[in-house]
Amino acid sequence: MIFVATIIIFLVLFLLYTVIPYILSSWAGFGVYRKGIRTRQIAFTFDDGPSPTYTNELLDLLNQHQIKASFFVVGSKAENYPEIIQRMYREGHLIGIHNYVHQSNWFMSPWKVKQGLEKSVQVIENIIGVKPTFYRPPWGVLNLFDFFIHKKYRIILWSLMVGDWRSKGGSKKIESRLLERVKPGDIVLLHDCGDTWGANEDAPQFTIEALKRVILELSKQGYTYSRVDEMIQ
Repeated sequence: MIFVATIIIFLVLFLLYTVIPYILSSWAGFGVYRKGIRTRQIAFTFDDGPSPTYTNELLDLLNQHQIKASFFVVGSKAENYPEIIQRMYREGHLIGIHNYVHQSNWFMSPWKVKQGLEKSVQVIENIIGVKPTFYRPPWGVLNLFDFFIHKKYRIILWSLMVGDWRSKGGSKKIESRLLERVKPGDIVLLHDCGDTWGANEDAPQFTIEALKRVILELSKQGYTYSRVDEMIQ
């Protein structure tokens, strides 16, 4: 009986720590931003970078079309590639944090999450001289304490994702999903690095190829592009 009771208590605590915060944030939008308020505008957001293979190519494309995007960077990668972070900032993109390592908040203590965020903030501030205040947790999952101990950050999720972390279907899959599903005010989840768990390393190349066509088509439809901080004001 003691063993069974222990298991039940553990499951209840796990639900409180993980599943309930997920429902509150991802389904109900509690404590997070998932969609912008501006009509005919969308925000491209990119997770998991910077990547020495893909991020500069993506920045070239965005610069070509004078698009400002939002990057939620992994602190340890930013530390390794400060020149890419400097370029993002110099070209007017929003730099947010994706924690110091790409690990789910469900499997870290509140203190470890907090420590990773603070370390990432310090890394970014050392590179560009500005403290980032926008935060997207890896996989978009929050634990119970994230609502209370990270109030100085604005937590950004998304309203549209197209599975661009997988190579299957190539750029055509990404292009068709974006064009079929995008709506005014969407915050679009994309990726500029493919070395995280569950992703394919070459997937960002397909994202970039799809965006070359998507940007042209959406521009014809009258869409414009904004950073997340501009979209949610």
